[in-house]
Amino acid sequence: MTPRTAAALSGLLRGKNAVNLAPEQVPKLLATRASPVRVEDGVCLRDPPGARYPLDEIPRRDAAVGANRVLFDYARRGMVPEVLDQFSVARRGGVLVDSATLSCVLKACRSMPDRVLGEQLHCLCVKCGHDRGEVSAGTSLVDMYMKCGSVCEGIEVFEGMPKKNVVTWTSLLTGCAHAQMHSEVMALFFRMRAEGIWPNPFTFASVLSAVASQGALDLGQRVHAQSVKFGCRSSVFVCNSLMNMYAKCGLVEDAKSVFNWMETRDMVSWNTLMAGLQLNECELEALQLFHESRATMGKMTQSTYATVIKLCANLKQLALARQLHSCVLKHGFHLTGNVMTALADAYSKCGELADALNIFSMTTGSRNVVSWTAIISGCIQNGDIPLAVVLFSRMREDRVMPNEFTYSAMLKASLSILPPQIHAQVIKTNYQHIPSVGTALLASYSKFGSTEDALSIFKMIEQKDVVAWSAMLSCHAQAGDCEGATYLFNKMAIQGIKPNEFTISSVIDACACPSAGVDQGRQFHAISIKYRYHDAICVSSALVSMYSRKGNIDSAQIVFERQTDRDLVSWNSMISGYAQHGYSMKAIETFRQMEASGIQMDGVTFLAVIMGCTHNGLVVEGQQYFDSMVRDHKINPTMEHYACMVDLYSRAGKLDETMSLIRDMPFPAGAMVWRTLLGACRVHKNVELGKFSADKLLSLEPHDSSTYVLLSNIYAAAGKWKERDEVRKLMDYRKVKKEAGCSWIQIKNKVHSFIAFDKSHPMSDQIYKKLKVIITRLKQDGYSPNTSFVLHDIAEDQKEAMLVAHSERLALAFGLIATPPGTPLQIVKNLRVCGDCHMVMKMVSMIEDREIIMRDCSRFHHFNGGACSCGDFWNLQLHWTAKEMNKLMRKHLQKLNFTAPVRSRFEYQHIMVVVLIPVEFLRWVIIILLGGASSWVISLNLKECTEGADMMVLIASAAVLQFAVALFIKVFFFA
Repeated sequence: MTPRTAAALSGLLRGKNAVNLAPEQVPKLLATRASPVRVEDGVCLRDPPGARYPLDEIPRRDAAVGANRVLFDYARRGMVPEVLDQFSVARRGGVLVDSATLSCVLKACRSMPDRVLGEQLHCLCVKCGHDRGEVSAGTSLVDMYMKCGSVCEGIEVFEGMPKKNVVTWTSLLTGCAHAQMHSEVMALFFRMRAEGIWPNPFTFASVLSAVASQGALDLGQRVHAQSVKFGCRSSVFVCNSLMNMYAKCGLVEDAKSVFNWMETRDMVSWNTLMAGLQLNECELEALQLFHESRATMGKMTQSTYATVIKLCANLKQLALARQLHSCVLKHGFHLTGNVMTALADAYSKCGELADALNIFSMTTGSRNVVSWTAIISGCIQNGDIPLAVVLFSRMREDRVMPNEFTYSAMLKASLSILPPQIHAQVIKTNYQHIPSVGTALLASYSKFGSTEDALSIFKMIEQKDVVAWSAMLSCHAQAGDCEGATYLFNKMAIQGIKPNEFTISSVIDACACPSAGVDQGRQFHAISIKYRYHDAICVSSALVSMYSRKGNIDSAQIVFERQTDRDLVSWNSMISGYAQHGYSMKAIETFRQMEASGIQMDGVTFLAVIMGCTHNGLVVEGQQYFDSMVRDHKINPTMEHYACMVDLYSRAGKLDETMSLIRDMPFPAGAMVWRTLLGACRVHKNVELGKFSADKLLSLEPHDSSTYVLLSNIYAAAGKWKERDEVRKLMDYRKVKKEAGCSWIQIKNKVHSFIAFDKSHPMSDQIYKKLKVIITRLKQDGYSPNTSFVLHDIAEDQKEAMLVAHSERLALAFGLIATPPGTPLQIVKNLRVCGDCHMVMKMVSMIEDREIIMRDCSRFHHFNGGACSCGDFWNLQLHWTAKEMNKLMRKHLQKLNFTAPVRSRFEYQHIMVVVLIPVEFLRWVIIILLGGASSWVISLNLKECTEGADMMVLIASAAVLQFAVALFIKVFFFA
């Protein structure tokens, strides 16, 4: 439409000069087609002069009808500018405007869409009185406003219409569905039925689209029944809408049933079912359906290519993607934007970023925000973050505005500088309130430990969905904030948001942190059962990890054994749990089961199994797994793997092999490696190597207090008090504060914490009295404090006093006071437990007949019946005599009198095999040696006295002497 024509049309719509036009001014070409004049052959009706050619011979008295025919012909052929030109000419010629003419022009205005022109036409309708009289004009107005995005105006016109037909209702329903007003669509549909209007297939298609967007299966089934009732079941596009609805509601089989029932299918039917299968992760079925569609439908559309190429991207089918690329070029779809975008996405997901960039460079004329987002996401997925940043900047230079998907993709990049910059862009473009962008922002901030920033983003999200809640819970879990996660979950429940499996798994992860209560994880386990998510693989894996990290390895094993499907996280959690609890053989057995199941292992798997070997001194096995990881599985060792191998060698005292391993590392040893070696030097009292390790460690982390403490302990154990004091002075000079030892225990959902010599607890007097009673009883049973663990140059009695007041002993005494007899106790300590406290825990577990689970900074210790799951490995030294051990074991085995449960009896039988057999062997060795010595003395006396002594006196003397020796051995060694 020319500018002059547009200006004239605008003036006509406003009524200017409309009354001054005389009928004689109407051009000759405006005539009616209701004439016997025949259209000659060769006339092109797509050409405006050709379309008007037959009208030149039509009488002028039918000018209005003829003008309408021309308008209808132009509108039917999609020639919108010609429709508006012809309408302008007709108005200039004084042709009367009827409702049919306005409906035709409104449809042209709707397809542009041009809201301003539509409002002018609305004014003309009101002026001519067609807005309330004719249904067709009102319906066209409603449809025009809906297509222009003016939903409120469309509803206002609809409510003002005195008469409405099914087309009017369908136009309103379609507009509301496109505007995402899904609840209003259903309300209008039921109102339409209440007013007695029979829906048509287009009505059902619109309503089913709204139901699919909501995922409201119940409503969708009701609408399906209505479509059958009104005879629309055989309509192709109603069936297509039904398949879309069922697929989006997760009922793939129902969608397939609708497809199989269809007598007639178009390409949209095949595409809809393929897209539904892809949506429900049935990619292989969708691919099979694609092959069937090729044999049935023949030539494919661009939508088909786009859907199938997305399948190739999800299945990582690079070869098929290349074949489809060839078909796209062959059939001329290489200029279609959505097809080329799907190809670029498929290549990037298959790891062919160069091919994806080549395709993107070829689509210079059809680039939009979708194609830019796809290539940026491809760069991030393939690890090329700098290129993604460059493309994001170039996208903005090309005046393509990012959308929520672009921002979400950029926020997945692991660059700490990006979140604040992207956040600024999000605020500038007013996307911060959209749930997907807000969720990506808070996930990005939480990835870098900015919990407060993530929480502020979460509060800004206006309509929080379950994904946003889950992301915030995951942020609390990463920060180890169980209290915050529990509060947020309760708030979510109050607001009526139903959790999904990812929500449950996130809050269970938060319950695995050290500060969480013992029973909180069990409560959320019960909640997962209530919502029937306990069998979801992410929830069950989180449960295995939570139980193993909270000291309940038996419950972790039960959950693991009940899993029908196991992923990599499940196997790694179970192997790591066994390793942390000292069950190295179970860790190795689980590793072999995982290997037999065909699960692809990663570095975490080997780290866990090597850790299990480390905690039990299995040097050969640990070395074999390390070599297998590099040789067979092609996994490059990380700093954590080398630190674990250093721990393995140094625990076993192989310090030379340890230094050889450190020298052969492909990268410089980090603080973790040197700290591990320094701890080994403390145990093995290697002062020179310890000083060397400490120097390396201080050059990397000069403000880490553990380095100074370990080095000073090495000097103190070697008796070098001067060097120890120098290390302490260096700590004071550098203002390094030693981390205080702290232990805590949970009693009745309340956590009680203790430090050494702590008297702040309300039951402090009772705790110290109980502790005194315990130590007295242990000393009666043969306990002797090992003061070598007190690395201070003080008197022995002061060392004993310091040992008694250790924080873990205070927590143990409080647990014995505050819980009924036989209740298991679980204690957590932030530092490594000392050897003397370890001995006390073992003896108390036998005397009190309790299971004591203790978690220190290194591992778990399960004390039960006088034994520990760690097997006294690493830095725990026993100083019991055979007499003490024998006396204590016999006393408590007699107390049991074989009336304990079968499990306990087996435990004590195991202890008898491990402890009593060496004791009995030692006793007989002593008896034989002493008896042999006495016999030797008697034989000498016999030799000297045989000449003059009486033989009977000599034999009696030997017997008395041997009896005295045996009595001495019995009383003083094995009472």
